[in-house]
Amino acid sequence: MPLRPRHGRMTQDRREFVGTLLAAGMLPALGGQADRRSGGRTDAIELSGSPPVRPPDSQWDLSWTARLTGPHRAAFDWFQPNASAGLWRAGIWKQQVVEAFGVKPEEVGAVLVIRHGAIPMIMGDEFWMRHKLGKLRKIKHPETGKTAERNPFRAAAKQPAPEPDSSIEGFLRSGGIVLACGFAFGFMVSLESKLVGKPASDVRPGVLLQVIPGILIQPSGFFALIEAQRNGCGLFPAEAVTE
Repeated sequence: MPLRPRHGRMTQDRREFVGTLLAAGMLPALGGQADRRSGGRTDAIELSGSPPVRPPDSQWDLSWTARLTGPHRAAFDWFQPNASAGLWRAGIWKQQVVEAFGVKPEEVGAVLVIRHGAIPMIMGDEFWMRHKLGKLRKIKHPETGKTAERNPFRAAAKQPAPEPDSSIEGFLRSGGIVLACGFAFGFMVSLESKLVGKPASDVRPGVLLQVIPGILIQPSGFFALIEAQRNGCGLFPAEAVTE
């Protein structure tokens, strides 16, 4: 697929992305980790047919993969803040599978991966108001079209039955799995770091507490999408929306 029309914007995004990772201390940490484990050596990687095993000291919670036990599994991508179709589709797909095949809800594994520019959607309202994320990221409330003062997708307004709860919290309550890009989460950490004038490593634990309960931070968004596919999920890619 040709990328020339967006090449300039993509290059700028990459520069901003790498700059934020450096500010958050994430890139040196990755490099240092490799040095500590191999003593500076570059070791050969042995390939095998066995699935990778999570090290006991890993900081990443991969327990969600054990919940993908049913025959119906799918992952939905969400990378743009004003394009919430991934969230809506993830919820409605699960409902459609239950109705079409007569299976139990727990037999349907729906995974939503929030990454890139959509990362503010994983944060709670207090963090949104503190950093004015709606204004900062030009995020509109889907119902009013005005700048969102709180996370417009965290919780849904009361809806008459049988309308599905199309919010993130509603999706989680229904048994959905929500994963977030650890790289993009660094942007949220960086905002707090700059606001309070403290290192990213100092403020990160507090920012984690502001993430909507139930959402699991993963090493990256592409890691989460690939891991979901490796565990049997079909992939429904996000559609680009001109903002």
